[in-house]
Amino acid sequence: MNMPITRREAIRRTALGAAGLYLANSLPIRSWAATPAYKTTGKAKSVIQIWLWGGPSHLDTFDPKPDTGNDYAGPLKAIETNVSGIRISELMPLLAKQAKKYSIIRSMTHSNNGHETAAYMVQTGRKAGERDIYPCTGAVVSLFKGYDAGYKELIPPYIVLTEPQGRFPEQGFLAARYKPFATGGDPSAQRFLVEGIVAQGITEQQQKDRRDLLQKLDTMQHTIPDNAAMKVLAKSQDDAYDMILGDGAKIFDLSTEKTALRDNYGRTKFGQSCLMARRLVEKGVPYITINNGGWDTHKDNFPAMRRKLPELDKGLATLIDDLSQRGLLDSTLICCYGEFGRTPKIDWGSPWNGGRGHYGKVFSVFLAGGGFKGGQIVGSSDAKGENVKDRPVYPQDLIGSMYTLLGIDTNASLPHPLGVEARVLPGASDAIGTAGLLKEIMLS
Repeated sequence: MNMPITRREAIRRTALGAAGLYLANSLPIRSWAATPAYKTTGKAKSVIQIWLWGGPSHLDTFDPKPDTGNDYAGPLKAIETNVSGIRISELMPLLAKQAKKYSIIRSMTHSNNGHETAAYMVQTGRKAGERDIYPCTGAVVSLFKGYDAGYKELIPPYIVLTEPQGRFPEQGFLAARYKPFATGGDPSAQRFLVEGIVAQGITEQQQKDRRDLLQKLDTMQHTIPDNAAMKVLAKSQDDAYDMILGDGAKIFDLSTEKTALRDNYGRTKFGQSCLMARRLVEKGVPYITINNGGWDTHKDNFPAMRRKLPELDKGLATLIDDLSQRGLLDSTLICCYGEFGRTPKIDWGSPWNGGRGHYGKVFSVFLAGGGFKGGQIVGSSDAKGENVKDRPVYPQDLIGSMYTLLGIDTNASLPHPLGVEARVLPGASDAIGTAGLLKEIMLS
């Protein structure tokens, strides 16, 4: 015969259940973490992914075609860089002076024109529409180089500045703890507040007072004394407050940076996000995404480029120079790209007024540091930028090259919740295309 439980017992059981759910997401999976795949060493220690949400035009950025006429090239000109034979958009003069430090892929392809499906393919290296949702590159790096691999920093190992990318669950079939921490907020504000942790208009003293009050009101610690799960939850709470009021919060305080350097990055959300990314690299965060939108230019493409490209130029060029001067570029892999390119032929008619559509047949990717050579071009598009001319590069080629430079075994297994065999990179039968790693620009 089942005896009724008291209200206190009901509370105790509920708390233990909640703690158990927390523990499932927070404690290392010992059997998985002990596998040889976690012994990761490589040239790169961190990745800064600059995600150009919406897909930038390759012809207007890193693969200009100035001789194709107004219907393709439009009004923008190409300029020479400090590497003979490499030209980029006139709106990126600072990057033109740094071409010796980066390489450009001009033959990236997957032939998908949908935002969601193309983003999934580029972020995971997998075909869209299959049974499983695979984790994106950042989640895989978080798995192999995060807490399970001995990462001990308070700052999460996978950070997004500032809004989530949102096209699919970034952690895929992995546990929720591999999902990125999106900061929210605006790093260019006078005081950058991490949304969801710090409330606007609340002082540090008010935060401390609220914490003290909550601790006084917390009867759960008396209901379940000396419980391991509750100790883990208490530790998590302490860490969260440290992110607000302690050492963890200092990493997000850009006021300690020199005014001239902040100006060089650009006093924009993107520019200051680049500066924040450098600080996170210094802290040892393995994967940082800067989610930069505004590249879906169906209408008025060229006014948008005149706004977006100088901002990109300023932030990205300063990031490369800043990392280089601090001796961090060789161990920090910077990649800049979107889910696809834009249609080479411009639609001048109303209401598009010089717009470009989605285009997955061929587009460009920018790579610097972390074991990639500088001053190189990989592949090419044809005369009008409509098709790959030579050396196609598929998403899994780029991702596999990044994993290799990070020291992650591209044939390693992923922990599937149903025990299904899953690998870091797809096999030949599941691949989007077959080309191979970017060995021509990877340092040996």
